[in-house]
Amino acid sequence: MKIIFIFVDGLGLAPPSPDNPVTEANCPHLHRLLQQAARPIDACLGVPGLPQSATGQAALFTGLNAAQAMGRHVEGFPGPSLRKLVEADNIFLALKRIAKRGFFADGYLADSVEEIRNRRFRSVTTTAALTCPEVIAMRNDLLANQAVCHDLTRQSLLDKGYTGPVITPAAAAEHLVQIALGYDYTLFEFFESDRAGHSGDPEQARQVLGKLDAFLGALSPLALEMGMLMVLTSDHGNIEALNLRSHTFNPVPLIVVGEGGDALKRNVSNLVEVTPQVLRVLNQA
Repeated sequence: MKIIFIFVDGLGLAPPSPDNPVTEANCPHLHRLLQQAARPIDACLGVPGLPQSATGQAALFTGLNAAQAMGRHVEGFPGPSLRKLVEADNIFLALKRIAKRGFFADGYLADSVEEIRNRRFRSVTTTAALTCPEVIAMRNDLLANQAVCHDLTRQSLLDKGYTGPVITPAAAAEHLVQIALGYDYTLFEFFESDRAGHSGDPEQARQVLGKLDAFLGALSPLALEMGMLMVLTSDHGNIEALNLRSHTFNPVPLIVVGEGGDALKRNVSNLVEVTPQVLRVLNQA
């Protein structure tokens, strides 16, 4: 069993409304997956206040209620205490314990692990990946199509020293599936959705969702064809309520596509339960 895990930042579930751009017109493939292969899961985790990125992602990738441990929802990048929690245990360390190979497919525009480690701001996923540096993809991996850019097309890298081609979201999906053939668990993070939600700009949201949709439209059938399990979820709501320009209390989707996925989906009701169920599936494979 090979799992492709897609983390989409800031994607919640909300009823149709003029302020919700997650529609069949804007993203038909995502809309179909939400209708046919998803269940809502809780992102609030019993802690007052709006769910936030740092603790939501920490819960998602450690299996611990990070917001409860911190005493509040923590936004943005994790601080020292939350980093320590993620460094103590996370999905990549857990995979190593059960002799499974993991990979973080987002390619860094960097030439060494130390360059990444020395950055002032490090996301939860970066913090987790740094505990197992072998899972990290660098500039050369991106140029060799052995990594995927966070924006799917590499367009955002052109003013940062990237010298390779711009690609389509469908090509990014093909690259991701080829990468995933070599691992038991392959993680890809897409965070433009959260930025679009904070912008409150319907056109920006439409463009971002369209790009994500083209990626998922290619990825889902390819993953199925290769016998992989595709899992998609988020850390909190945002883009589904453009009128707010903030996070929401909405549940987030857990999309599972592939053989054996029903049990995983059935056993998850909140962010904390995702990683333990992913590990259970891989441990039984």
